[in-house]
Amino acid sequence: MPVGTKGSIKGLTTEEITSDAALDCDIVLANTYHLALEPGTELLGSIPGGLHKFMAWDRNLLTDSGGFQMVSLLKFAEITEEGVQFQSPYNPDETMLLRPEDSIRHQNNIGSDIIMALDDVVSSVADDDERFTVATYRTLRWLDRCYEAHANPQTQNLFPIVQGGLDTSIGGLREKCLAGFRNRDAQIAGYAIGGLAGGESKDDFWRVVDQCCRALPDNKPRYLMGVGYPLDLVVCTALGVDMYDCVYPTRVARFGVALISGEAPGTMRLKSNDCAFEEDQVIEKGCKCQACCTGKYSRARLHQLLKSGNPLGAQLMTHHNIAYMMSLTRRMRQAILEDRYPQFVQDFIKDQFRGEQNGGQNVPTWVQEALASAGIKV
Repeated sequence: MPVGTKGSIKGLTTEEITSDAALDCDIVLANTYHLALEPGTELLGSIPGGLHKFMAWDRNLLTDSGGFQMVSLLKFAEITEEGVQFQSPYNPDETMLLRPEDSIRHQNNIGSDIIMALDDVVSSVADDDERFTVATYRTLRWLDRCYEAHANPQTQNLFPIVQGGLDTSIGGLREKCLAGFRNRDAQIAGYAIGGLAGGESKDDFWRVVDQCCRALPDNKPRYLMGVGYPLDLVVCTALGVDMYDCVYPTRVARFGVALISGEAPGTMRLKSNDCAFEEDQVIEKGCKCQACCTGKYSRARLHQLLKSGNPLGAQLMTHHNIAYMMSLTRRMRQAILEDRYPQFVQDFIKDQFRGEQNGGQNVPTWVQEALASAGIKV
């Protein structure tokens, strides 16, 4: 899912996102906390169709709960059993109380198709076992409050978010949170895996994902929050994840970094002097994005646009990176439908990691171990 924090993806119109075949996104993510600040969810709730109408979007929307801001805006937050009190990062005299009931009310007003339960989020690299324990059990209590407050259960699917830090031990925090969700499974439409992509080791990362996917039901979607590196998507899909979101593709686009096929890390820095004179090459041959498909925007042209700060450069890069991610996920989905995903994974890994003997990189140990757990040898 591309991320449209305040109801838009920077640099792209709704028509581009839906009508351009290279994008054709079925769902985007919006941020409850930021929408509550501006334009305000009371306004959105007063509009028939909510955020869909406000942003001229006739497809699916997912909103987060505001829980991630407990990490990203921790210095502005005071967390208690009642909820979290945020001091405005823009005006120190203004505060926002976000309780589970408030988060659900905001999301009911927004009208998103998938809404997230407010969870107690702790940075994955925090060194505070007691805080993780409190947050795990509080996430379960807050989930019950979210369901009690949910006004539109027939039209908005509420997903809980698995927490528990990096504790994958038998009887550990992740297992306890998963057990609590299983006891509530009858009212749960789908599940999210949270608390990752915060700087933890890749070894810890994949083991948490693996544990959660093995424990969560196969007949309901599994959503891995905040994860968007192409390699992570390929590996975690093998482990059993269905949905992803991340600002990574669009954020790096604005800094002139293009996602491409080939040797890891699979990126091209268009601001690099190496691109300044590549007038006869687009970012990636065969790409259907606006920057590549017409042949009118060479690497040299994009280099000049980006270096000069021309907004067109960021727009074209954003279009390219979303097109890359949509193409990747469509090819992944088709491989699954055709029962050839293991071969797809092996080809993708071989493309990214040629091996030191061939002048490339060896496959990282965490990738080998994660895929082995999924029954795929690389």
